[in-house]
Amino acid sequence: MPSVTVKLYSVFFKLFLRRRLQSRLQSLSSDQSTTTSTSSFGVSSRPEESTAPANPSFASDGVATKDIHIDPLTSLSVRIFLPDPSRLSASAPPVRRNSFPAQPHPVAPSPPSDLNRRASFDVTAAYTGYLPTADPRKRVGSRRLPVIIQFHGGAFVTGSSDSAANDLFCRRIAKLCEAIVIAVGYRLAPESRYPAPFEDGFKVINWIAKQANLAGFGKSVGSMDPFGASLVEPWLAAHADPSRCVLLGVSCGANIADYVARKVLESRNLVEPVRVVAQVLMYPFFIGAAPTQSELKLANSYFYDKQMCILAWKLFLPENEFSLDHPAANPLVPGRGPPLKCMPPTLTIVAEHDWMKDRAIAYSEALRKFNVDAPVLEYKDAVHEFATLDILLKTPQSQACAEDVAIWVKKYISTRGHEMSY
Repeated sequence: MPSVTVKLYSVFFKLFLRRRLQSRLQSLSSDQSTTTSTSSFGVSSRPEESTAPANPSFASDGVATKDIHIDPLTSLSVRIFLPDPSRLSASAPPVRRNSFPAQPHPVAPSPPSDLNRRASFDVTAAYTGYLPTADPRKRVGSRRLPVIIQFHGGAFVTGSSDSAANDLFCRRIAKLCEAIVIAVGYRLAPESRYPAPFEDGFKVINWIAKQANLAGFGKSVGSMDPFGASLVEPWLAAHADPSRCVLLGVSCGANIADYVARKVLESRNLVEPVRVVAQVLMYPFFIGAAPTQSELKLANSYFYDKQMCILAWKLFLPENEFSLDHPAANPLVPGRGPPLKCMPPTLTIVAEHDWMKDRAIAYSEALRKFNVDAPVLEYKDAVHEFATLDILLKTPQSQACAEDVAIWVKKYISTRGHEMSY
């Protein structure tokens, strides 16, 4: 059974979230003008939630972070988590042909006016990265890092990319996977309803592709004008390999990740050189009209019970589209393309005391019928969001889960393969 601490946090969490959801639903019913269109600026965080400030140095735990607002028309932002390149394991995979320009040897920082400033690994100072250089002599011994695009949970109505809980989780994943983590601050409901967060997820894919192409252009011409250089994100230009992208979705973020994976398959040529090599769905926020056994048995489970989640879906889906079998909610509704056989390898994480687990397992079984590598890891005595609320719950399963995710993901982000498999 879950610990007393987990049970207590669950009680207070459900009381707080249910009151918030009901008040917002009532306000929407009384004043339909508060329902904004998906083109609105929207919000990507709630003021009452605890956040962790960005820290662009490696001093604290070997991971530097920065926040970037990437869409001037909406509130869409990302937080980038970069593990200290000087602390990574020595065995580096070779650079792929479609990656960002390679990383030079670390040298002393150049003056700010020099567009080709270099990386400095001084952990006590802010890490700025560098802009692309065309000199091949300075690209020997490069280390390219895979990219993990992470979508936080929160039932589409709460959570953020810079929340204290999400920051801790992403730091852990960045270090264990030795990868750049890009946490997406997508727009929240009810200010921005479906399909706003799903569109935001795909916008991030396009942004990464644009960054790769900008950096590649600077490399090909041998220099870059100041305006072009200002558009290049130096951390990605210095270290990221967009041909090895993994989507990692948490709770409702898993719904977004699965949509983005499908969208990338449909638009593969438009997002080159980005390639999604795998996805991780952590306790997906799936639901359906026909209840599963776990939905009947565990409907009043910890943190997110079924009635509360239905309230969240009513806030997220447009009123004229509300259905528990909506394609955003049920992954196995007919006609939801592309074919399952085209989906990337998919690791599914479920918790023993989560009422949504059976539908996630059913989706994984459907993928395996088409020979997709789609294992399921179920954690005993665990609850929904157990691994991503570790800042509060402090459960042993959270660290084990992060390590298991890293083991599986490394099969697909390593060019040499990995000796362990599920």
